[in-house]
Amino acid sequence: MLTTLSFIGFTLFVAFYSWYRLRKDKLSSEEGYFLGGRSLTGLVIAGSMLLTNISTEHLIGLNGSSYKNGFIIIAWEVTSALALVVAALYFLPTYLKMGLTTIPQYLEERFDGPTRSMVAFFLLVSFVVTLLPIVLYTGALNLESIFNVSGVLQVSQKQGLWLTVIGIGAVGSAYAIFGGLKAVAYSDTINGVGLFLGGLLVPILAFWDIGDGNIIKGLSRVYENSPEKFNVIGAPDSVLPFETLFTGLVINQLYFWGMNQTIIQRALGAKSLQEAQKGLLFTGLLKVFVPIIIMVPGVIGFYYFGTALYDNQDMIYPELIKKVLPAGLVGFFAAVVMGAVLSTFNSVLNSTATIFSKGIYQRLIRPSASEKELVRMGKLSSILLAVVAIGAAPMVANAPDGLYQLLQQLNGIFFIPIASIMLAGFFIPRISALGAKAALLVGLSFYILTTFIFKVDIHFVHIWGIEFLLNMAVMFGVSYFYPQKVPFTPKYTGRLELTEWKYTKPFSLVLVVMILGIYIWLGKF
Repeated sequence: MLTTLSFIGFTLFVAFYSWYRLRKDKLSSEEGYFLGGRSLTGLVIAGSMLLTNISTEHLIGLNGSSYKNGFIIIAWEVTSALALVVAALYFLPTYLKMGLTTIPQYLEERFDGPTRSMVAFFLLVSFVVTLLPIVLYTGALNLESIFNVSGVLQVSQKQGLWLTVIGIGAVGSAYAIFGGLKAVAYSDTINGVGLFLGGLLVPILAFWDIGDGNIIKGLSRVYENSPEKFNVIGAPDSVLPFETLFTGLVINQLYFWGMNQTIIQRALGAKSLQEAQKGLLFTGLLKVFVPIIIMVPGVIGFYYFGTALYDNQDMIYPELIKKVLPAGLVGFFAAVVMGAVLSTFNSVLNSTATIFSKGIYQRLIRPSASEKELVRMGKLSSILLAVVAIGAAPMVANAPDGLYQLLQQLNGIFFIPIASIMLAGFFIPRISALGAKAALLVGLSFYILTTFIFKVDIHFVHIWGIEFLLNMAVMFGVSYFYPQKVPFTPKYTGRLELTEWKYTKPFSLVLVVMILGIYIWLGKF
């Protein structure tokens, strides 16, 4: 009873807070709905970016992977800070100078309209077949485990998961569809605080329990039980070899944190370049500490449960929550987990609305559409995508290497081709529109063939690196015969103040040193 009450109480508090902050806002305009009126501050951007990224696919997926594989998977998290530094220094000033609403909009300016439409379509497909179903399923898995939904409703576990998926999808859709980006950002900020507090409580209480009231002793016992789990240097045949940091992983991270509409849309809604850079760099700092929440509990789970859950690694985090948290805190943390799911879900829906309305509906269907019509079509596209994602969610169950690994494999289908043409667009002026379109199609086909059809015996992150080089070769080859005729120069729209935050470079240097320190320190294990 206490668990349920604390869950309902915190969930209602977040909803009320978001409504209170938005009650006077005008959400019928394009910028008001899609970009929060370009009024977001650094702290709000950082909280929203983090919670958009950290959802149950991390809490469940990465903890499940660290339970089985140890800290070698830390690269997924801490190298994000490096990508955020690059985004803050190089990508963001260009985006804000151009007054962009979407990333595909940049591609139209740099290349042409068809390139923008192709990427917009790829992004919509990637949302519905990769991210949303996994987020919904892992969220349902966690809530089913905590609240025993199937037992309460006296249905099978499969039916209980289905009903939970539908409930999460309905609530998440309401946030995104009726409140726009600002509702998402405000709810994310509160849930972000809850996620950090609740997430930290899990390892702290576990170490307290293991160490008989001494947290340091508890950590020492967990280390002594399995010192190999603390190693961050992955072997060549491991789930994430160390060498991948220098091949495909760097391309993936640059795309995810600097070019991914779902993430970067918060920065596009900033009130100035200074606030946007603060938001990205604060997010980078948080990402350095996030492994305490999304990886350490997995290794603690190995101390408690040994290899008993190796065949079902994605259950380790829900089981650990029930073991170490008091009943009242279980409900609070379940609400935070629910908030993390809703954050990612409604953030993707808001990005979908933006991409569809601006990149497909306005460009290809009704160029003369009014702002109200664009907002209305964005809401309709969000509803359709939500329904499809809810239907697809149960299909991701029983991933052999865990749900997080499955998510990354699927992301590679679209992320690397788009990253290739974005990076070429930024740094290689001679690349033409035809070269970009050719690279998109070749890269997409190459990755699907080598990863899902022929099963080449190369780690999929290395395949990302090979694909990137292939894409660059295709772009250079095609652009040699069909060159870019007019050099691209970003145009300043005058919408935002573009003075750089004075601490951008020092803060960036601190983040780089911290990441090197983590690898030097934990690499010794």
